[in-house]
Amino acid sequence: MSDTVLEIRDLTKSFASRSAMPSRTKIENIAVNKVSFAVSAAETLGIVGESGCGKSTLALTIMRLYEPDAGKIDFEGIDITRLNGRELKPVRRNMQLVFQDPLAAFDPRLRVDQIIGEPLEIHGIGTLRSNRDYAASLLRKVGLYPEDMHRLPSEFSGGQQQRIGIARALALKPRLLICDEPVSALDVSVQAQILNLLRDLQDEFGFSYIFISHNIAITAFMSNRIGVMYLGKLVEMGSTESITKNPRHPYTKELLAAIPEPDPSIRDNNIYSKSEPTEFEGRPTGCVFRMRCPIAQEICAAEEPPLRTIDNGHQTACHFA
Repeated sequence: MSDTVLEIRDLTKSFASRSAMPSRTKIENIAVNKVSFAVSAAETLGIVGESGCGKSTLALTIMRLYEPDAGKIDFEGIDITRLNGRELKPVRRNMQLVFQDPLAAFDPRLRVDQIIGEPLEIHGIGTLRSNRDYAASLLRKVGLYPEDMHRLPSEFSGGQQQRIGIARALALKPRLLICDEPVSALDVSVQAQILNLLRDLQDEFGFSYIFISHNIAITAFMSNRIGVMYLGKLVEMGSTESITKNPRHPYTKELLAAIPEPDPSIRDNNIYSKSEPTEFEGRPTGCVFRMRCPIAQEICAAEEPPLRTIDNGHQTACHFA
């Protein structure tokens, strides 16, 4: 079996909307724009970017919960881009999603054992009793008590609900887990617990992660490699060390400059950029970041920079990197 678990090539997803102008012309909003990358076995690939950059749409398109407009999704050597529901069923057993808001992803009428056991029932695995015992063992693994499986999800705290969501995602022993902002709604202390839990589970089960977050510090803690997204495009990708220590794209530098420094004596007051997201309809020509970029020049408006390799697998989409 190939060491590559997932490979996507030129994946694109867009949504149609109407202009706010009096003409009400139809606009195509491209949420994911020709994104390509691969994920290896037992690797964690972090996808980072501000809200609205297309991270969650990318995750849902990979899972085929959104239909891609173009591109290709290969999972364990199988092209799943155009498979129908019946053909996708065995594939989805090995691809699971941990949602940002676990409570919204649960049926509020189901007990915890039913929530964790539902994937097993859908795939025809085990019996009612064996699945209940399995649910109890999964609850132990994620730091909850077996007695908790008889309660409703609304009876738990946010961190506990996320643990239940992780247990449900683990039920089918997937090869790939996509975590979509799994700690963004949690308190900082609870975030640390969930992040450490995810790392421990990866060590035990050996699956791969796509870890999605708007927080580059958390992404760096979790990931082997990081891809930086802006307006649906991957603008930089490389190892965690090269991205955090030697960023080449202005947007990546801006994300790193936004990380708070708790020690005032070493705090850097020379913020790289204080730019704000630009309001516009449609997409800018040329470089997608040029309207906020402090080093943009004429070529940035005329030509879109390709994602090119700088050194040692570090890729950047910037004319001046």
